[in-house]
Amino acid sequence: MDRNYIGFCGLNCETCEARIATITNDDALRCEVARKWSELNHAEITPEMINCSGCRIEGAKTPFCDAFCAIRKCGLEKGVETCAQCSAVNSCSTLAVITKNSPEALSNLMCLKENDAKSQ
Repeated sequence: MDRNYIGFCGLNCETCEARIATITNDDALRCEVARKWSELNHAEITPEMINCSGCRIEGAKTPFCDAFCAIRKCGLEKGVETCAQCSAVNSCSTLAVITKNSPEALSNLMCLKENDAKSQ
């Protein structure tokens, strides 16, 4: 796991289909991701919106991640690398929106937290 590709919330951007579609310039995958995300979010998401380099990586972001993601906004405001560096990581209701449906995201954050503690 490359910590640079772990989003503020713990999701692994390296495995995100939006990032994969972006770095491989795969328009068919962009269409598929837009369709899936539209259904999941009950909102119109177009293939043109599926461009993202990664949550914490310089470059393109999806409109949601760039402007609306409360977790990313909070992390940027607090100046933390990820939510693993926040004292509220285990009790944050904002973060729980992701971690309750993605145990992998929470596991990634706990791994980062543990590695940070070991390196101090």
